[in-house]
This record gives sequence, C-alpha cells and structure tokens, in this order.
Amino acid sequence: MAKIRKNDIVKVITGSKKGATGKVLAVNTKKSTVLIEGLGVKTRHIRPSQQNPRGGKKEIHVGIDISKIALVVDEKALKTSRVGVIKKDDGTKTRVARALKNKEIK
Repeated sequence: MAKIRKNDIVKVITGSKKGATGKVLAVNTKKSTVLIEGLGVKTRHIRPSQQNPRGGKKEIHVGIDISKIALVVDEKALKTSRVGVIKKDDGTKTRVARALKNKEIK
C-alpha cells in the first residue's frame, strides 16, 4: 500500500522548493517520484521538425523524490505527519497519520 497517493496535499521538506505545498497529480512507484501541481515544471527546448518547423520551448513536469515530501494532515496550520499502515481485525489495511496518534487518513 502506497503511503502517498494521488490527490493528497503534500509539503516539500528539503531542497530548493522547501516549504512549498501542492496536490499530488501522479505517483511513480518504480522511480519513487511524485508529480506535484505547480512544482517541478521545467522548460524543454524542442528541435525544429516537420510538425513544428520553428522549434521552440515546451514546459514539462519533472517528478520530485518521494523522500523529500511529507503528507499535510492539517491544511490550515500546514502540519505534516509521517504515514503508517495498520492492519485491522477484518484484514483491511488503513493509512494512519503518526503525528495524530494513528488517526485514519481519508
């Protein structure tokens, strides 16, 4: 079970974008990266081709490493938490916020 999922609100905790928050657009588990809305947008130069004879620039989304982000559990105070997984008695797994004393995450 993934600890960070699509549509979660996350905060960057290290790097040049430290302190920035955003919504998760996609999670790449093989590369351990996350695409965050508004963060990690870079410019790629496009070589001229028959379809695009003038060439130009194109904005692409670059993933941020999953170890550099934390889940936001309180959006007003921007409080973050580590995420854990617990197994219930009926066998289902649930994500919980460790900072909130194992409170379930929606």
